Amino acid sequence: MTATTVDFPLIAAIDLGSNSFHMVLARVDHGEARLLERLGEKVQLAAGLDARGMLSEESMQRGLDCLRRFAQMINGLPPGAVRVVGTNALREARNRGEFVMRARQILGHPVEIVSGREEARLIYLGVSHSQADDKGRRLVVDIGGGSTEFIVGERFESLMRESLQMGCVSFSQRFFADGRISAARYAQAYTAARLELMPIEQSIQRLGWQEAVGASGTIRSIAQCIQSAGHGQGEIAPEGLQWLKRKLLKCSHVERLDLPGLKPERRPILPAGLAILEALVDALGIVRMTHSEGALREGVLYDLMGRHHHEDVRERTLNSLMERFHVDQEQALRVERKALGLLGKLQVNWGPFGEEHADLLRWAARVHEVGLDIAHSQYHKHGAYLIEHADLPGFSREDQQSLALLVWGHRRNLPDQRRLAEFGEQGNTLLRLCMVLRLAILYHHIRGTQQMPRLQLDAGADWLTLRFPASWLERNPLTQADFEQEARFWARAGYTLTVR
Repeated sequence: MTATTVDFPLIAAIDLGSNSFHMVLARVDHGEARLLERLGEKVQLAAGLDARGMLSEESMQRGLDCLRRFAQMINGLPPGAVRVVGTNALREARNRGEFVMRARQILGHPVEIVSGREEARLIYLGVSHSQADDKGRRLVVDIGGGSTEFIVGERFESLMRESLQMGCVSFSQRFFADGRISAARYAQAYTAARLELMPIEQSIQRLGWQEAVGASGTIRSIAQCIQSAGHGQGEIAPEGLQWLKRKLLKCSHVERLDLPGLKPERRPILPAGLAILEALVDALGIVRMTHSEGALREGVLYDLMGRHHHEDVRERTLNSLMERFHVDQEQALRVERKALGLLGKLQVNWGPFGEEHADLLRWAARVHEVGLDIAHSQYHKHGAYLIEHADLPGFSREDQQSLALLVWGHRRNLPDQRRLAEFGEQGNTLLRLCMVLRLAILYHHIRGTQQMPRLQLDAGADWLTLRFPASWLERNPLTQADFEQEARFWARAGYTLTVR
């Protein structure tokens, strides 16, 4: 049974950003999130990435120390009440698995690494819940430590989501590494940002918008500097940016950036952040940008609430994928029902299976045939590639990789130990989910044109026995041949399948 937020009076969201880590704790009251706590610490995880894409132990330790403090606030919250997402620095880090494992041990909750476009969707969700619910199109920009997200949407729905590889920490390392500021360095950072923007400028302009909104710390800091100097009421306009740029270029080093409204820890990344913001304002012709208090962490919070109120964006994502690739939805539903039924019966011997495992199996049953729209030959591989590499709103990278494994393994050979080892301790569970899915597919191989009998099932740690009614298999040789071949595939994986 799916939990609801009634079961979770307190929920929390943690954003593992490239520059800062943030957490929000909220109480759920009549379907609304009442924020109780906001915590944030500058970690600069992206600053610890070396040329090989490896996070240094020092940067990981900064992040883990921060999470130990966050952990005190969520101690005792049950599974499903906390969602933790990692962004660009962890997307880029080759040793992210080590950090994720250590972070999970500290927090007691899984850590998801989200794609750039999924990050953009969540940012927009956070902004839209903190703004007036006006009609009209909205452009949202979030300059992070390692990436910058652009979203165009209406009300609570994003229409376009993009993520570019430029951020205040990465650009600081690239153009202002020693802290020195010059017009030439600033121009280089500005030009690099304009080049990054070129592929998406026209698409954003074509959609158009009525208001532009900035999210997160970089844009907030710039807005506060401009306002503190008496330029406007907290909005960002080209005139204010030019004033701040002139002030910045008069300083020869970031340590001399003593500006009203600028926190000391923001000084090293201000030149890079300002260059990126000026570039996007010029490229998109923005004449006025306001700032939103809502950002990624609030978006994660509201997305978590949506999942528990049966407004899960992942359901819409899969339904859209099934329609796009012309999946036989009646067959998918038959396979889904059978797979979940088998999973329930196998809880004692192969479990325990959590709600997240049932979700994975259910999703795999729905989309296991998406590859057929490309070609019948090797369609399980086509489908797995689509699932792993497509932008699927609501899904983390780990979700997509696990789902892709089930789709890849639903026919022919089962995933081998080398492939399963990539999933760590979840590998064996994914293998068993794959076996359950395969049984459900074989059971409905005839695609609903035949009345199927009830099955009896017995199982042990590495074996499973299915019993059909007496003489039924003899009268249905195709099904019998299917299961005999399946038994050979199972044997290669070290499992015994017996069908009687």
